[in-house]
Amino acid sequence: MQLLRRVPQIILGLALAYAGIGHLTTSRQEFQAQVPTLFKDYADFVVLASGVVEIVLGLSLIALWKYRVQVGALVALFFVAIFWGNISQYINKVDAFGLDSDQARFIRLLFQPLLVIWALGSTGAWRAYRSSRSK
Repeated sequence: MQLLRRVPQIILGLALAYAGIGHLTTSRQEFQAQVPTLFKDYADFVVLASGVVEIVLGLSLIALWKYRVQVGALVALFFVAIFWGNISQYINKVDAFGLDSDQARFIRLLFQPLLVIWALGSTGAWRAYRSSRSK
């Protein structure tokens, strides 16, 4: 039963690590397209740094089960932080990752809150927060 509860967290960890590796290798150009215009001069650095952070967070979700609540909160905050890039891609009509229409870019925006919910829910961070608020 314990393993079953870990599956969503492990899947999220693998997805983050995979995306992070993409930041550093094959998808580097695509990720640069999502960097907000304010940071365009540093787009490569932003992509590389966020890729390293994604890999660390992904591996932490998989390996640091004892700290899953804290890691889950950090992952959720990371998803909130990078949401700016998704908004920038939509506003500036930047094509990347097959998002080549306003509709596709807008739909992508709707998935970011789901990632935050996934991070908080799969790690018990939301439950821990609610529990601490009721005390």
